[in-house]
Amino acid sequence: MVKIIMHGCNGYMGQVISGLVEKDPGAQIVAGIDIADNGNNSYPVYTKAEDCQEEADVIVDFSSAKAVDALLDYSVNRQIPVVVCTTGLSEEQLKKVEEASQKVAVLKSANMSLGINTLLKLIQDAAKVLATAGFDMEIVERHHRLKLDAPSGTALALADSLNEAMDGKYHYVFDRSQERRQREDLEIGISAVRGGTIVGDHEVIFAGPDEVIEFKHTAYSKAVFGKGAIEAAKFLKGKPAGKYDMSDVIG
Repeated sequence: MVKIIMHGCNGYMGQVISGLVEKDPGAQIVAGIDIADNGNNSYPVYTKAEDCQEEADVIVDFSSAKAVDALLDYSVNRQIPVVVCTTGLSEEQLKKVEEASQKVAVLKSANMSLGINTLLKLIQDAAKVLATAGFDMEIVERHHRLKLDAPSGTALALADSLNEAMDGKYHYVFDRSQERRQREDLEIGISAVRGGTIVGDHEVIFAGPDEVIEFKHTAYSKAVFGKGAIEAAKFLKGKPAGKYDMSDVIG
């Protein structure tokens, strides 16, 4: 069984993961860390990380970018591997993730969904066949109206996966309305849709002469990210220092 410290336990995803872990015989949350303790958890909650001294195998983080620096210090100091699920980190923070991974196991991924990370592998195999044969590659992502960034980090990860399969020869086009020209061969178009309460929808399109192949992933609730985070925690237990991602979990 993996013993987890839930960082950001009283946030939306922290509560989702807490509920999932209660039904998972292979995991247990032994403590939580959050700036506010509403007292509704079945485990002790600390408002300061340094006050949390429970023995644990892994820390799972779903908090805010401003809390990640202190979290990484805590992880290194206590030598507890950490799954970093918080997005929107600055370049300086990403560098700190790299530095921390030299001292403790750190897993960070653009998307925690097992489905998305399987898709990242599948589209690479498809690109090697279809893009080589002249198929155009496009990505369309859809999210709720409150999402601030566009394109999504997952859309960029999908584009990077396609480009990696093609030896980095492609460039990205984000807004075709700004350029009146026909499509070039070595480009990946990325389009963003924002509206309603769409949790997350990503579509990878391979468009060739007289045929189209599409790969699509739809998240119907944020629970898919929580399930992936728990699987990542199980994977990271006992791992040596280093940087890991979800491809290691599903690999």
